[in-house]
Order: sequence, then C-alpha cells, then structure tokens
Amino acid sequence: MFRSVFTDTLLRWVLQAGAVVSALVMAMIMLFLLSESWPVLQHLSLAQFLTDSSWHPLEGSYNLTPMLSGTLYASMGALLLAVPLGIASAIFIVYYASPRSALLYRRLIELLAGIPSVVFGFWGLTTLVPLVNQLHPPGASLLAGILVLTLMILPTIALMTYAALIAVPDEYIRSAAALGLSGWSMIRGVALPAARTGIVAGIVLAAGRALGETMAVLMVAGNVVQHADSLFDPIRTLAANIALEMAYAMGDHRAVLFVSGLMLMLLVMTLSGLAGWLGKKSYA
Repeated sequence: MFRSVFTDTLLRWVLQAGAVVSALVMAMIMLFLLSESWPVLQHLSLAQFLTDSSWHPLEGSYNLTPMLSGTLYASMGALLLAVPLGIASAIFIVYYASPRSALLYRRLIELLAGIPSVVFGFWGLTTLVPLVNQLHPPGASLLAGILVLTLMILPTIALMTYAALIAVPDEYIRSAAALGLSGWSMIRGVALPAARTGIVAGIVLAAGRALGETMAVLMVAGNVVQHADSLFDPIRTLAANIALEMAYAMGDHRAVLFVSGLMLMLLVMTLSGLAGWLGKKSYA
C-alpha cells in the first residue's frame, strides 16, 4: 500500500515537473524571439509590417503581408484536403477494413508520417511541379505547396483520429447497435462526437506543422513575394522567407525576420487557443 502511494506521488511529481519544463521552454522561446525582434520594434510600428509598400529590406520596406497570406493560403488549403481524407482514413481502418488490410494501411500511413520533409520537397520539385506546369505554368506554385503539405499533414490527422476512435468505449457502440442504428449512423452520431477531442487535437497539430513547414514548401512554391490571385501563382511563406534570408540578413532586416518567427508563434498559439475554446463550447 505504502509503495503504491509512493509510486503515485513520484509519478505525479515527475509529470508536474515535465509540465513546468515545457512551459519554461515555451516562455524562453517567446522571450528569445521578443528580444531579437525588439531592436526593430522600438522604431517601427506593428502596422508598418502590414502597410509598407513592399518587401525590400535594403530600402527599409518590410511588408510581411504577402508572406503571411501565402502561409495562410497554403496551410488552410492543405487542411481543407487533409482533414476529410485523414478522418476518412481513420474511419476505414477502425470500422470497415479487415484486420489484415487495416494493419497494412496503418503501417503505410505511419511510414508516410516518418518521411523527412526534404524528401517530400524533392519529390514535389521533380515530379509534382512538372505535372502542375502542364496544367498551368510555372508549376512551382501555391497549388504545389498545398498538395505537398497535404501529404505531410495527412498522417498526423489520420493517426490521431485513429487513436481517438479506438479509445471510444465499446459500450457506446453496443448501445447504438441495440437501438438499431446503421453502421454509418453509429459512426456519425456516436463514435465521431465521442472522439471529438482527439480529432481536434490532431487537426491542431497538423495545422501547426503546416504553418511552420519550411523546406518542402520552399522547394515547390516558387518563392515569389506576392499575394496569390490563383492556385497557380508562386508564393513565399513566412518560414521560407526566414530560411532564405537569415544567412545574410543584418540589422533591422535580421530583426524583422525574427518578427516573422514571432508572428508564426502567435498564429499557432491563437489556433491552439481557438481549438480549445471550440472544444469547451461543444461540450457546454
């Protein structure tokens, strides 16, 4: 009895320490970004990053809205494709596939999740971009970025949804079957609502990866600083802009790149907070 209580107490302290360390790491990252951004924030207003005429750091013009719009377009487009495909994949594995097919399909998704981003980018550059170019030049475009990001975040959504669905208590499913509900009615009305928290967590994780992805998008999106008017226009994202210019940036230019990183952090935090609020609202 004493040993069990001691083990529980030790585990609680370890988990609390892990939570504190995680919070401290996040706080340190935010403080680092703020400290590196502060030199330019002292004499440039936040509005200038949205209203300057263009992105020409050597001329003192720091308009970040083209990169911000490119980041949001690519991420939201990828989510629009990956969310239904990922949820459908998880439903297939849990409820429709045979045990052998489910195991094989899940292993393939896990393998897809482990592929490095540079491999996705290389495949996109050599295969996907030429295919898009046949539809509409130049090929390296918002559409190519969306498709590559979709492949990258789909495994996260599918595996998180799978884990949430298999955690739904069997009693829920048996009770729904006893009421005479069809298979799809049970999935739609019982399993998916019960797994909502896990599904939302998967979508948030996938959105965070899409917003911060650098190498793959850098290789396929064209890296032109502009607002995309169509899916076939080249774009540049905030993360790609940091990767491209940090090596030679100095002074205010370097500080503005850290402002870009701070903006990405705030986007992810806002998304996470919104997902938490929606989750609480759905259970209210």
